[in-house]
Amino acid sequence: MEIVSPEKQFICHLDDVRLPYDALVGDEDGGLLQLFAGLNPERIMASAMGAGIGRLALGKATAYARDRQVFKTPIGAHQGLAHPLAAAKIELELARLMAQKAAWLYDEGDDMGAGEAANMAKYATAEAAIHCVDQAIQTHGGNGLTTEYGVGMLAGVVRLMRIAPVSREMILNFVAQHSLGLPKSY
Repeated sequence: MEIVSPEKQFICHLDDVRLPYDALVGDEDGGLLQLFAGLNPERIMASAMGAGIGRLALGKATAYARDRQVFKTPIGAHQGLAHPLAAAKIELELARLMAQKAAWLYDEGDDMGAGEAANMAKYATAEAAIHCVDQAIQTHGGNGLTTEYGVGMLAGVVRLMRIAPVSREMILNFVAQHSLGLPKSY
């Protein structure tokens, strides 16, 4: 993978592997339905991950903005820096609320409601996380991409969240079709 991620991903290839019938997980010929049953939890989990990364980035940025002084004033005292951090915080909290709603609907057994909320949560947390990390890098200035501050390494993983485990475009297709009642577009 070209993007360096903090969670150390690897690829494993299995060629010509045969398993006995009793190793079957789930129902025979039910693979696609079983896969779909895991999509809502996967999107909820991805939302939680995005929210966590956003919180980490904002925490690093606000600590730096409080501590870093220029001309005897903390840089966080300037609205040009404070307002973008505040906006990122608002976006992140709204996204977290949608993720909590998705988890609640899933726990309640509302598959369609959970699907809608999980897709919206995944979209919102990915966008919020990207905004938080970008603002954290900007707040740190030249230090934002150094190893010592641990902010730059977050950029790759939050960018990946726009395309995995489901792309923004597929989420927009789902919301357009299922939430807005528009014709299927793919």
